[in-house]
Amino acid sequence: MSETSADKLAALQAARDAISDAGRPEAVAKRRAVGMATARERIDKLFDPGSFQEIGGLVEPDRGHEMSRDLVAPADGAVTGTGRIGGRPVNALAQDFTVLGGSIGTVADAKCGRLVKFSRERGQPMVMLLEGGGHRIQDGMNAAHFAAASPVFRELASLSGWVPMVTAIMGQGFAGPTAYASLCDFVVMLRGKSTMGIAGPALVKAGTTTEITKEELGGADRQADAQGIADLAVETEEECLNAIARFLSYLPQNAGETPPVIPCDDPADRRDDALLDLVPADSRKVYNMKKVIQTIADAGSVFELKPGYARNMITAFARLGGRPVGIFANQPMRKGGILDAAACEKAAHFIAMCDAFGLPLVSLIDIPGISIGPAAEDTGLGRRSGRLFFEMGIATVPLASVVLRKGYGGGYYAMGGGRAFDATIALGWPTAEICAMSIEGAVDVAYRKDYEAAPDPQARRAELIEMIRGQTSALDAASGFGLDDIIDPRDTRRILIETFANSPARRADPAPARRRPISPI
Repeated sequence: MSETSADKLAALQAARDAISDAGRPEAVAKRRAVGMATARERIDKLFDPGSFQEIGGLVEPDRGHEMSRDLVAPADGAVTGTGRIGGRPVNALAQDFTVLGGSIGTVADAKCGRLVKFSRERGQPMVMLLEGGGHRIQDGMNAAHFAAASPVFRELASLSGWVPMVTAIMGQGFAGPTAYASLCDFVVMLRGKSTMGIAGPALVKAGTTTEITKEELGGADRQADAQGIADLAVETEEECLNAIARFLSYLPQNAGETPPVIPCDDPADRRDDALLDLVPADSRKVYNMKKVIQTIADAGSVFELKPGYARNMITAFARLGGRPVGIFANQPMRKGGILDAAACEKAAHFIAMCDAFGLPLVSLIDIPGISIGPAAEDTGLGRRSGRLFFEMGIATVPLASVVLRKGYGGGYYAMGGGRAFDATIALGWPTAEICAMSIEGAVDVAYRKDYEAAPDPQARRAELIEMIRGQTSALDAASGFGLDDIIDPRDTRRILIETFANSPARRADPAPARRRPISPI
């Protein structure tokens, strides 16, 4: 008796059931034993209920050579498809660690390529939930297969600046996952579970004889907080998936669309008296710049990126009147807010991302300058600071700069103070103090002979310091039209909202026709 349509449909359903979590109870039990979710559970939690449409779920692994003849790999170890996050289409891949350690086989690689094609042609974000190794050894140790190499990195690079790209490292992530993450705009790790790095402990020991644990080599403390390879480290998978959704909520689907403006019940003209006391007039006293940002922005809208890395620089998405913006700011509580190599790179990457996706920029300035000395030079700061100048120079989104207190030297330029990078509006608070270098340093360099020859050298030095300080005030800055205005701190929120509402989406680009600019780094 021949098969009926019902029989064929039943066979199809049986094949789907076999790759589902319900059809693989032993694999699910292993996940439960280590307190981790399955790839399919992660997908279900990330996407709006019922919106995910899987592609390639029924594929079989490549068994075309000796080492792969008997491979069993449901969906070839990767769950791939399209769904909605916050009502908007997103393409996603989730590595399945229960299938050959999450390694990527030939067919899974093709599935990833298909998603990249969707993202590029449809203008939709790409999300990767990664846990496992890179290229599958059973496939890779065969020259007939490996010699061609996968175009995955070229394909991912083609999405850069076009659609938002996100990676969550949700477990082991040495080698391939780290390489994929390196091309993404936002990378999240799980503390105590995620690892990143070029190679894991076994290969490190084989290649260098160094013995080291996975956590020491590539845990979140190193890769998120110390190195800034990841943008955020969280405690739970739920926090990780929520962070992805929140990150995407600030950005357009692609660079051809405008950032999503949402309704806002926080009054645009809200004036908070706390701003009058948050920034001490005495430049020797520290304060928390994060409180300034939270006070100016829409209530509850601040989403900080790289909070544990280069903490002398703050980078955060926020909203002003419901409009997404990118805020970068010096943090006086850490190294006085000085610009070192890490802070420059952190800010530069953030500015590039905001410019790519059309988010207006807000620079909050309280900077003693750029770091100096042998230790600073050992970090290649002469080049790495150039990356910040470079990104500021090529950005065309609206830019508002606000000098809260110190605006010293090259750091003032790098932060976009005054007319340095054609800010849409350049403002200062009454506490602003702007000059070419620290006042004490200037006196010691230019007037040392003067005060050392005085009857009371220290009194003369103090006199010179106060004399110079008297010509570096906010009113002095405004008198030469270096700033557009000196404002009451309580009006900052209203002025920023009005400025961005009245500005075109892009400033004029003064660059001549060219193939591409060349980054210093």
